[in-house]
Amino acid sequence: MAIVGYARVSSTGQSLDVQLDKLKYYQCDKIYQEKKSGITANRPELKKCLDYVREGDVLIITKLDRLARSTVDLHNILQQLNDKGVGFRVIDQSIDTTTSTGKLLFGILASIAEFETELRKERQMEGIKKAKNNGVAFGRKAKLTDIQIEELRYKRSNGVLIKDLMANYGLSKASVYRLLSIT
Repeated sequence: MAIVGYARVSSTGQSLDVQLDKLKYYQCDKIYQEKKSGITANRPELKKCLDYVREGDVLIITKLDRLARSTVDLHNILQQLNDKGVGFRVIDQSIDTTTSTGKLLFGILASIAEFETELRKERQMEGIKKAKNNGVAFGRKAKLTDIQIEELRYKRSNGVLIKDLMANYGLSKASVYRLLSIT
């Protein structure tokens, strides 16, 4: 029987230290870790972890939202673990799915985690909409001023090669063509 840990943070700027400390405290034999969004299905370390665990092993995580962000995904992972005869524990929420109470708690907390994610998305979209209404510009700052764009067009109309325009203005070929096509 092996105790296997899984730790995840959403972005490269975040630290795994707190999760790793907790998993080490629970004496995990092996710990998989990654810095990937829980929303994406492309989590190679989670896949390796789920492939690694065997009957009688226990998978431990610190919080439910570290494993996945949707209830469907959480239930699918739990079903995969159940099919393999692998126990599942969540440290911070005191969940142990080898018990009926643990299974109930898992379902409730999985639904709450998904609800919180949806609320966060709604607040983010409201904030973006408000910022746009207040004139905040999103996206990368333009590399060229309007005067430089007119100059670029003038040079091109006088036969300057695209590659030379790219070099002179520090732009990609696609950017030069895009700026030439804008009326």
